[in-house]
Amino acid sequence: MSWPRILKRRRGIHLAIVEPSADHYYQPGWTMVGARGAVIPLYPKGSIPALGVPEARDTQPDGETLIYDVSEPALELFRPAPGQANGTAVIVAPGGGFVALGYTRGGTEIAQALARHGFTAFVLKYRTIRSGDGPMRMPDAHMREMDMVMARAKGGEPVEMPAFAGEPHAIEDGARGVAIVRQRAAEWGIDPHKVGVIGFSAGAYLAADLAIGAKPSRPDFVGLIYGGLRTPVPADAPPAFIAGAADDEYQPNDPILLYSAWRRAGAAAELHLYERGGHGFDLRPQGTTSDHWFDELIWWLQARGLVTPTGSPADALRTTIGGARRHAASADVE
Repeated sequence: MSWPRILKRRRGIHLAIVEPSADHYYQPGWTMVGARGAVIPLYPKGSIPALGVPEARDTQPDGETLIYDVSEPALELFRPAPGQANGTAVIVAPGGGFVALGYTRGGTEIAQALARHGFTAFVLKYRTIRSGDGPMRMPDAHMREMDMVMARAKGGEPVEMPAFAGEPHAIEDGARGVAIVRQRAAEWGIDPHKVGVIGFSAGAYLAADLAIGAKPSRPDFVGLIYGGLRTPVPADAPPAFIAGAADDEYQPNDPILLYSAWRRAGAAAELHLYERGGHGFDLRPQGTTSDHWFDELIWWLQARGLVTPTGSPADALRTTIGGARRHAASADVE
């Protein structure tokens, strides 16, 4: 989930981004590979401060699920089919401006596609700030942040966005998630030195924060998908797969900024800047070259020895979105 998928009220005008119908992505009777897995709380119940309001979920016409007011962060596990695990884990961090989580299109669908390729995947449900009281759920703090995002997209300043209001707690949750996956690696058949984080939009900020943060919490690789710049990047930062679109309304320059920061530090990085794709793209085809980001991510992971080639990455996308029954029948969901 990205910023355009949240309804926003700006200067008295209601803005709604209309996206393509999901009707042709799903067909009646199809079952998605790796249906919901075990949910692993990040902290003991009651051990961290709560927002004081219940968690809320909204289902959008395009099939997206938005989760607001998250006070109980967790990991949701998606395991590959029996005998298919490659020993690598990927934690998927959805976007949503740290106000909401786009849990389906930037979360569970990505995790299912990764599981199809043998990855043990997790969706990180990290804490958000309290949503607003109006129908758009946008708190004043985030509206001010969005004003700065838009001004920066047009003028280039500041070079790096200040931390978002919800970012510190999200970083804590991301670090906790990485620690849990490594601690339980043997249980899940994972190499504790092959634990990565892939984030979208706000989730990509989170992934970058972890990549440049304290060494014990650093992932072994990161995917930064239409995310924003975070510095300073250390020389031993994990390898980064960076993807974005030149027509991104909010962060058109950040893919290049991220790549340049990684390369200046001497850290490994690969950049894919697509002509079109907006903010942002996922597994749903738009008819642009950004439709192939997932294929290119898998190829990058193969090149780094993190997955064994098993055919076209597009097969995983079709299986996840199309839900081929033969894989669903054998999926091991814990």
